[in-house]
Amino acid sequence: MQKGNKKQMKYVVVSGGVVSGLGKGVTASSIGLLLHACNLRVTFIKIDPYLNTDAGTMSPFEHGEVYVLEDGGEVDLDLGNYERFLDIKLTRDNNITTGKIYQSVIDKERRGDYLGSTVQVVPHITDAIQDWIERVAAIPVDGKEGPPDVCVIELGGTIGDIESMPFIEALGQFSYRVGAGNFCLIHVSLVPVLNVVGEPKTKPTQHSVRGLRSLGLTPNILACRSTTELDMNVKEKLSRFCHVPLENIVSLYDVSNIWHIPSLLRDQKAHEAILKTLDLQSEVRKPNLKEWTAMAKRCDMLQEPVRVAMVGKYTDLSDSYLSVLKALLHASVVCRRKLVIIWVLATDLEDATAIENPDVHRAAWNSLKAADAVVVPGGFGDRGVEGKIIAAKYARENNVPYLGICLGMQIAVIEYARSVLGLKNANSTEFDPDTKHPCVIFMPEGSKTHMGGTMRLGSRRTYFHVTDCKSAQLYGNQTFIEERHRHRYEVNPDMVPQLEEAGLSFTGKDESGQRMQIIELQSHPYFVGVQFHPEFKSRPGKPSPLFLGLIAAASGQLDALLKKSVGVGAKANGYAIGSKGVSGLSPHYRYSNVNVAVGSFDGMYKNSNGLHV
Repeated sequence: MQKGNKKQMKYVVVSGGVVSGLGKGVTASSIGLLLHACNLRVTFIKIDPYLNTDAGTMSPFEHGEVYVLEDGGEVDLDLGNYERFLDIKLTRDNNITTGKIYQSVIDKERRGDYLGSTVQVVPHITDAIQDWIERVAAIPVDGKEGPPDVCVIELGGTIGDIESMPFIEALGQFSYRVGAGNFCLIHVSLVPVLNVVGEPKTKPTQHSVRGLRSLGLTPNILACRSTTELDMNVKEKLSRFCHVPLENIVSLYDVSNIWHIPSLLRDQKAHEAILKTLDLQSEVRKPNLKEWTAMAKRCDMLQEPVRVAMVGKYTDLSDSYLSVLKALLHASVVCRRKLVIIWVLATDLEDATAIENPDVHRAAWNSLKAADAVVVPGGFGDRGVEGKIIAAKYARENNVPYLGICLGMQIAVIEYARSVLGLKNANSTEFDPDTKHPCVIFMPEGSKTHMGGTMRLGSRRTYFHVTDCKSAQLYGNQTFIEERHRHRYEVNPDMVPQLEEAGLSFTGKDESGQRMQIIELQSHPYFVGVQFHPEFKSRPGKPSPLFLGLIAAASGQLDALLKKSVGVGAKANGYAIGSKGVSGLSPHYRYSNVNVAVGSFDGMYKNSNGLHV
């Protein structure tokens, strides 16, 4: 891995063919984890060919959730998968978009950096892409000094997309630039099974590989997505027609949850194929996935359900709340509960729906009442806000564990002002600019003319002002915490004294003490609202403390969690969790194999997140 005195960076590129939504992000994350298990330091780059500068202004219906990084970068949700799988911290530069590349090239042209040359896609755009990759790949993301060993690059979109062409050309040039033994291309493709025929069809993958080769890239490894495991005959056919060695063809079939994918790759010796291509066989150890595999199996064996109502406006696309779902799953596994998500469209709870469609209204209420806990996640715009307020009121009045995130905290404040203070027209200026009782207001430093990158973004400190509150205890009684933010509006500090006098406790604030970050109802079993997004820092085996508190409260384990800090088992953000749930709890259920609910989640692997909807 040394070139002179300089360590030679290794690159693994993951591309996709035939159709989108095959799970390139999960595959790339799993490859990264597998290489990390071989004692290699790994970083990631996601290439998104769209013209947007970043994902910040894109609708969740269009592109899923916007994932927020420590530095405030608003990026594609796949970067969330990378961070969760390897427990790393990426930067905004780890997400390359066409918009960023063209903007940087145009800025250089305006400065005169090209000395009068005609600026073209080749070589200027393609060189900019390659320079960006080399620069970002050398930045450590694991908290250690020195550059990583391997950079995994996921190329978004599908081979053949017009917008991907400059990136494919750049990667073709890049493979020669870095030289043989430093570049490995893994192509993720679909091998469908037609119901009429009943056998896997390889022709789509053959065409995809042919298209890839015509563009100057030859795959070293084929990762074949299918509903069932591919037999040897199919692999031999793919090897023959795609010119890929038989041992380099990996079958990625549907599994019960995505945590099984790294083991699936390891069992088919995918790491050996990658290490051989990168000339790293003699420098690494065999992959150690013991803890990860045990966690994946434990997730499958959970039986006793915990039902969480997700009350939002983007419920038709679960990817819109991907990090929230992951955080709930992480907490549920630690609490030894099988997570069941109950989707509740916020507008269905409103009085208008009761008049227009009473059956839908009744069903939404039945779903809400069936839940052990309620989550109101973030969002923008006024659609569904009244329904979210109704959900917060239901949880508050009926002692149902509640977690409000960003907008979910703001609507809890609005509901409290209306119901407890008697301010019937209390509202946010986002929804009613002329409200007489503005509980939530636009932040002074925000921009009302430009949408992209103008919110309060990235990691910020929250200081605890009430030491014995539940949130402070869950975070290990620290003086302050650092969580990621993404919002334009905040609780009106002028109304805080009124609200506090009425019993709403503002337990966490920013360094100035004027910006409200955490609310709690001390008399409630678990009623917490936060202005930040704790889901972005939740990890498998290390769940977010607030999500852990929610699931613990919903399953009758919160008191034990707050009291017990010593036990045997995996640590979850400072709390030791025993092998039978929260340390100190007596088990009242047994583990055994269960039938996993079949469904599609994220458009990737079957029931890919271990969620049962």
